[in-house]
Amino acid sequence: MYETILTPVLVLIAWTLVMWLWMYATRIPAMQKAGIKPAKLREKSEMDVLPRSVRQVADNHNHLHEQPMLFYALAFYIHLTGGTGDAVFIGLAWGYVFLRIAHSLYQALVNFIPVRFALYTLATIMLVIMAARCVLAVI
Repeated sequence: MYETILTPVLVLIAWTLVMWLWMYATRIPAMQKAGIKPAKLREKSEMDVLPRSVRQVADNHNHLHEQPMLFYALAFYIHLTGGTGDAVFIGLAWGYVFLRIAHSLYQALVNFIPVRFALYTLATIMLVIMAARCVLAVI
């Protein structure tokens, strides 16, 4: 099972769902405490009254729907073009997933932006290398 590039995809999808649960486990009680009525919300800025720790978890959940979409597309491209068992691709995919999980935990729990940015950059480098290998294989 670890010999396919799709396993890291599954792990990142599962992690995104963990962050979704964490977001609602913190956001709903915080909204109730702040007296926010979800049915009356018109703008995201109305949630700015929530504690920073709650907003950080929600922000990370949103981040997991941004760049990771490129990872998913790239992993499926690699799988469909026969690179699914390539040890370098698999290692890079696992590196990307572990760095994104570390990024999530760091953003949700600490959120010192220079460190968070370093984690993001390292994950992006993994993605760039994967994409570059695919492009070079086509050329």
